[in-house]
Amino acid sequence: MLCKALIIDTRKELSTKYKKSLTDKDIEVQVARSIQDGFGFIQSLEPDLIIVSDSITEPLADFCEKIRVLTYNIRPVIVALSKSDSIEDKIKVLESGADDYISEPVNFKEFQIRIKAHLRRELETNLDTKTLLPNEKYSIRALKRTLAENNDWATLLISIENFRQYIEVYSEFAGDKVVQTLIAIIKSTLTEQDFLSKIHENEFLIITKSHVAERLASFIVMAFDSVASKFYSHEDTKRGYMLVQSDDEAGRRIDFVSLLISVVSSEFDTYTNPEHLIEKMRRIKPLAKLPAKSNYIVDRPKISGVSDIVGKYNKKIAIFEKDEAMELLLRTTLELQGYDVLTSVEDECPALFIIDTGNNMDKLELCSKIKNNPIFVHSKIIVTSNYHDKSAILNTGADLYLPKPYEISALVKWIEYFMREIN
Repeated sequence: MLCKALIIDTRKELSTKYKKSLTDKDIEVQVARSIQDGFGFIQSLEPDLIIVSDSITEPLADFCEKIRVLTYNIRPVIVALSKSDSIEDKIKVLESGADDYISEPVNFKEFQIRIKAHLRRELETNLDTKTLLPNEKYSIRALKRTLAENNDWATLLISIENFRQYIEVYSEFAGDKVVQTLIAIIKSTLTEQDFLSKIHENEFLIITKSHVAERLASFIVMAFDSVASKFYSHEDTKRGYMLVQSDDEAGRRIDFVSLLISVVSSEFDTYTNPEHLIEKMRRIKPLAKLPAKSNYIVDRPKISGVSDIVGKYNKKIAIFEKDEAMELLLRTTLELQGYDVLTSVEDECPALFIIDTGNNMDKLELCSKIKNNPIFVHSKIIVTSNYHDKSAILNTGADLYLPKPYEISALVKWIEYFMREIN
């Protein structure tokens, strides 16, 4: 992970020596020779560490205090350089916001070691404890630097779909193994210049060059799917999905984990805000979704209107219930909950289907037709039935089997669960 250090020093010769002593493959050093340039660098690049000398025109303590106010969101390490060896000066500067005070002339070896120790501690505070990857806060900082400095970049947002459900079935420990496998695959494709971070428990960010982004996405998808079968039990692998048994004897079908990757680059648009860029990647990501398979999508001009498509909340529920009294009860209950209830799906795409088979399994053909229809690829299916063969029902594509008789409150709970998942 490349660190950014800023030296604010009006002295050309000494600042050049400081820069040379610190610069290596892991540290990039910028020099500002005026207070104004220093503030400009801080706002645009958000450095991890700022070294400021008393060669500036402003008192060192006052300037450290201003830097600390300016950087309260990013909290970089501040190291003061001064010709003074006075205890009073040291105390005043440290109390004004500096993390360290070094008196000149310096021993350059000691200077180098002390600065790198500060940087090491700074980076450690921004690492995810499980993966040891940079966290979300540092990801935003890295993105901001990329947008400010680089005209050739690409970002990949990688999410593990159905990750929470997988943990529910197989445990947190198994979930950690999935994440470790994915990270190993990603790292095998990256160079020293690329950046990898974790921004959520199931979301990862890559910053790379635009010309390699699609090739990276393609390889990661292929490699992950090639090893994904190792994540499941023999029974689940044979069945083709994960099965969750609930307290109310409902059986829930959960698709296997897969990857969705969205790729955005500097090729087609200009970005200045890292949060907006991440939001863009999250918006286009659902367009890559395929049944039971990992996939990626690359942002192109032709999908620039995607936010209007993906961002709309779908609250439509289609009910296929044989019992008229039960249908009326369900319709009334769900409409009071604010849902749009349908009894026909002509020209409609409901978020959720509720299908009752009663004692007759013929209705399950409808379940299979829905699952195989690309229009309903994101829709969920709840099957209620007096026929208590959980596996047979879930094998047709149902996402949840709810045995009859059931409590309306239990059904509403599942509807709310799936609506959160869909939207």
